[in-house]
Amino acid sequence: MAVYLEFNFKIKPLQPWNEILMAELIEIGFDSFTEEYDGILGYIQKDLFKEEELKNIYLLQNDDVEISYTYEEMPNINWNEEWEKNFSPINVEDKVLIRAEFHDSDPNMHEIVIQPKMSFGTGHHPTTHLMIQQMLDMDLADKKVLDMGCGTSVLAIFAKQKGAGRTVAIDIDEWSVENSKENAVRNNVELDIELGTADNLGKEKFEIILANINRNILISDIPTYVSVLEDGGKLLLSGLCFFDVEDILEVCTEQNLKLEKKIQREEWVSLLLSK
Repeated sequence: MAVYLEFNFKIKPLQPWNEILMAELIEIGFDSFTEEYDGILGYIQKDLFKEEELKNIYLLQNDDVEISYTYEEMPNINWNEEWEKNFSPINVEDKVLIRAEFHDSDPNMHEIVIQPKMSFGTGHHPTTHLMIQQMLDMDLADKKVLDMGCGTSVLAIFAKQKGAGRTVAIDIDEWSVENSKENAVRNNVELDIELGTADNLGKEKFEIILANINRNILISDIPTYVSVLEDGGKLLLSGLCFFDVEDILEVCTEQNLKLEKKIQREEWVSLLLSK
């Protein structure tokens, strides 16, 4: 069983920086969190931790927030089991419920059932909510869909449930790929699931591209997404904090994308663009 490190991050002020810090920590390998009254506890496998990556994250260089941390090695614990205990269902406008099998079903809502694993990071809950919220109003029937950075493939599954045609889900994490395959079966949908990055994309075109990732990857990969997006197609983005929007829109403008809709939840933002 993997040995974990527990980091105790003290954050002043706490909001909105605790969620932003969790999102950044996920990108360097942290896979579960506990929220405290004055900060967060973050957990990472000892053999994945690189101190230089932690020191270089954006928030530790930001003068608007004060963050300090200590850490210690933890005893062997079943971390999946611990994480699952803290996983809460995601309710999107009382229309869509994303839940685990151990949560109660709601017959009045459209349900997506997943087996939550560590790839489904705490900081991604608001962005998942935003993506589903945007997708509620989108025409997905018979559309070819690409879900980049699919995680548990919640978005790809919802697209198929809304009638999408061929749907490709890609993630760089082997754990996410395996979890996506399990969740596709669990929800009785057919997905084409791949291990990889935007470099996997060839000449195949898509009418809808979903990317709930993070600022840096989006800035790097948006030109690639546009190259495989059909004329008139839609690019739906999240994984963004409010202060990322200007930089993202600058790249999108360079790629001749038009902003159609922007929504925000807490400090997180989702952008719907068209080609």
